[in-house]
Amino acid sequence: MTCHALAARLPAAVDPGPLLDAAVRGWWPELPERWPVLWSDAVPARFAAHRLRTELHRPLDPSGPAFRAVLLRYEGGGTGYEDGGAHLVLVADHAVLTPAALQDIAHVLLGHRPGAEVTVPLGGHEPPRGPHRTRVDWAAGDEGAGDRTGVVPVPVPTGTPAALVLAAALVLARYEHRDPGDALPAYATVLDDPGPGDPAFSHRLPFQSAPFPLTLVPRRATVELHHRLRHIDDASARDFARHLIHVHGQLGRVPLAEIELIPREEAERLLALPAAKPRPDDPTRTDPTGIAPTRTAPTRIDTAFDARADRHPDAPALTHDGTTTTYGALRERAERLAAGLRAAGVRPGDRVGIRLERGADLVATMLAVLKAGAAYVPMDPAHPEKRLDRTARDAGVRLVVRDTAPYLGAARTDRLPQGSPRDPAYVIHTSGSTGRPKGVVVPHANVLALLDATREDFALTADDTWTFFHSGAFDFSVWEIWGALLTGARLVVVDHWVARSPEDFHALLVRESVTVLSQTPSAFGQLRAVDRSAKERLSVRLVVLGGEALDTRPLLGWFDHHPENRCRLVNMYGITETTVHVTAATVTRREALAASRSVGRPLPGWAVSVRDEWGRPLPTGAAGEIWVGGAGLALGYLGRPELTAERFVNDPYGPGRWYRSGDLGRLRADGSLEYLGRIDSQVKVRGHRIEPDEIRAVLLEDPVVTAAAVVLSGDAFEDAAGVRIDAYVVADGDTGDVRRRAARLLPDHMLPTTVTCVPALPLTPNGKLDRDRLPATAPTRPVPVPAPTGDVVTAPTGDLVTALAGVWEEILGVPVGPDDNFFELGGNSLYAIRVGTVLRERGLPALPLRLLYTTPTARALAEALGHA
Repeated sequence: MTCHALAARLPAAVDPGPLLDAAVRGWWPELPERWPVLWSDAVPARFAAHRLRTELHRPLDPSGPAFRAVLLRYEGGGTGYEDGGAHLVLVADHAVLTPAALQDIAHVLLGHRPGAEVTVPLGGHEPPRGPHRTRVDWAAGDEGAGDRTGVVPVPVPTGTPAALVLAAALVLARYEHRDPGDALPAYATVLDDPGPGDPAFSHRLPFQSAPFPLTLVPRRATVELHHRLRHIDDASARDFARHLIHVHGQLGRVPLAEIELIPREEAERLLALPAAKPRPDDPTRTDPTGIAPTRTAPTRIDTAFDARADRHPDAPALTHDGTTTTYGALRERAERLAAGLRAAGVRPGDRVGIRLERGADLVATMLAVLKAGAAYVPMDPAHPEKRLDRTARDAGVRLVVRDTAPYLGAARTDRLPQGSPRDPAYVIHTSGSTGRPKGVVVPHANVLALLDATREDFALTADDTWTFFHSGAFDFSVWEIWGALLTGARLVVVDHWVARSPEDFHALLVRESVTVLSQTPSAFGQLRAVDRSAKERLSVRLVVLGGEALDTRPLLGWFDHHPENRCRLVNMYGITETTVHVTAATVTRREALAASRSVGRPLPGWAVSVRDEWGRPLPTGAAGEIWVGGAGLALGYLGRPELTAERFVNDPYGPGRWYRSGDLGRLRADGSLEYLGRIDSQVKVRGHRIEPDEIRAVLLEDPVVTAAAVVLSGDAFEDAAGVRIDAYVVADGDTGDVRRRAARLLPDHMLPTTVTCVPALPLTPNGKLDRDRLPATAPTRPVPVPAPTGDVVTAPTGDLVTALAGVWEEILGVPVGPDDNFFELGGNSLYAIRVGTVLRERGLPALPLRLLYTTPTARALAEALGHA
């Protein structure tokens, strides 16, 4: 369910309850089960911001009221929330109430006239904030020119208004990514023929307090489509009219589920695949199916690297921990390791696990595996041992490299014959709904195609310096490592703990004169905070953001320090199955001011299409599943032919192979793509792709757990750090160790913040999990973590323990005791960085992030800081 929300600030004297009680009976007289009630809650002022954010992003029960109304009254002051102040929070399903209708309801409840606007356009404009959520602080005012109307003629007979409304309902259902069978009851309207004094009949949605901004007006033998310009522009209205005519013409001749929204010729026009742009120094030609380019220059990662090393063997290739390795030296070490791997039994076509910390040897080993004709399987040493074992078994690796020393003494042999560009280069595992991660197999040619598609536009040259910031098991690292080394640039390896300290990372960027920086929006937000007050100036000329949704508004401060003519910022959408990146959008101050959600146009050689659930193309402005075609498509899922056939499909509208992403999006009039979140339960949490069902499957492996549910709260677009994973279990025995046992299989970013035991999982009448009836979670109270022992013992002051607990309370939004575990209260890596920032701003002891991970309670941390 996609929702939007608003929060209206109001004085304590205002009570919207009576107005709500009276109004809803007039809005929905025939549906008492949809009557919302006003929930009221007293909230300590110090938790006001956290509670408000929670209410704005808490999901709705599909079988419950049409919308949720919550009155938050604040008690106590000192945090900007005056004593007695309050917020009215309204949350609605996008299919039930438009933002404009929700706005009207808020004004009715507050006794205001309509003022500020929130719109959900059908196309050509920016969507509301959040995945589908908007927060607005309301002010009274007049609508003024906002009610101006446009008119589009619709050449259909007026004698069948019911059929016309049915056609409109079907078009709207397709535009809003709803199943027509589910949508028709919500859109059904009984229309009478217009009387002499009532020339217009309005398509009115039953759960709206105001008419939908499309009105059908009979004019003798035809109909006019009137639309409010503040909601729908002329071009989008004309598109709607054209699709309405097409759907109306199919009624009675085609089953409802098979009715096409757009004519086939329009669908074919939308599906024209762009061809990759040839480069003079690296000519390519595109396969007629659009699957992958055929190249005459080096087409494998290892041979392309060797070509660079041949031309410039003494050029700096990689820097780690103050030591720089040249291209020639890196090739020499990789060839020695490749000989050792072959001596250990690795053969072309094998898969080799690499379980090494980020460093020069990790990159050299990746290159060595490719030189041995095999594919590398990156395994993050920070992941739990059992998960790593499962990954190795799933990939069927020949061996796992944990240390390079055993492979450096073998005799050098002749090089193997060059393999094919379609040979697998790597296998990266992503979250899987069955509890078994999926291995995505990507060939060499895809990586070369990605560099071909971006090299010219991004001006990537050997003069650049890149960072290797992300885990090798995260596909962003593919872009970082090979983007640098295959363009002749220098790659700076960022250590695990430096990557978690924005201050240290900023200092490294300055020290190494980094020019190309790749970040998830979450990590970049922490870096921006440090950069604002830093004295040293960065040399970065290109910032590539990806991995999760980007909120462009906070970037205005970045542009103040880094003007667009000196540093280009690019937002990219991509998927592991499509080789890291698919689209690119340059973000400027203009996009930040407009809160743009665009992820740009496809890269040369890639293609995107927005489809309905039957694989039919959807027009501009309509929401549907994002399909990706072209040069970046992976070979499939390792050992999962059924899943591969389900997700990698042939185009029913012509030649070509596409990947069904499971992401929701829509195309804009300028050909760019807007990313609107996931269709299924999969989410992105701080750049990592997470399948809640995988977490649930791991919980069900616990011997005492008989049933489990996993709920994600918060909004990654609004605040990535605030996303929580809460687990609920039905258990036959003690649940005290359920979370600890889950940690043996789940990496930190997938581990539930809380595990709450319930007697039974609450269900809706349809047998689905009833999230609204799940109890509130309570943070785990663990055994206190002892501080490190040493020769000198300095007792921590009570003031420091209290100060630390107070900072945690502010950031986490929950009460904190001296022996509560920061991470089990909901803390994560992003919150940890915020703790360090706040401590620094308040003049408290500096916090090495490694110390917070080893002493995660306020008492133990204060003790450890006392030793320092």
